[in-house]
Amino acid sequence: MKELSLNLLDIVENSVKAGATLTEMLLEQVGGALTFTVRDNGCGMDEETVRRVTDPFYTTRTTRAVGLGLPLLKLEAEQTGGTLTVQSDTDPVHHGTTVTAVFHTDHIDCPPLGDVVASLITLIQGHPDTDFLFTHRLGEQEVKLDTRELREVLQGVPLDSYEVLQWIEGYLREQYQSINQ
Repeated sequence: MKELSLNLLDIVENSVKAGATLTEMLLEQVGGALTFTVRDNGCGMDEETVRRVTDPFYTTRTTRAVGLGLPLLKLEAEQTGGTLTVQSDTDPVHHGTTVTAVFHTDHIDCPPLGDVVASLITLIQGHPDTDFLFTHRLGEQEVKLDTRELREVLQGVPLDSYEVLQWIEGYLREQYQSINQ
């Protein structure tokens, strides 16, 4: 994928399909490294699936014979000298999956971050009943959005209503602007 924000969108879509009610996204930039973590409370994957999930010719989908999301993310991370790890648990109490990719941002092959705000808006609009916790740490500063907090304040107003989505977009872009000044 051309931008990391599209990888984020793809992985979180997989979390939602796995039944996650909460997906946590953490982007953490420290020095020349960007750590990209997606953690969910979905159904999880068995050990065999975790072993094979980065093979482009392995997929659990029935609509096509390849699954490219995680294999491409792994390739993109490794091309920068980084890594990709996948941990998952199917335990009835402690289930879910964590995907962590590390990118060396000073490497010429590091893809741009892209429009993270647009990806988040797409996720919230497409899955208004799922909760998302997004944090992007840039040194000492951070951009943060927790849909659980929004639900408390909105008291029943749907997150996918036009006005709410516009507010969320403005709120996130304002946070990024304050960091980039």
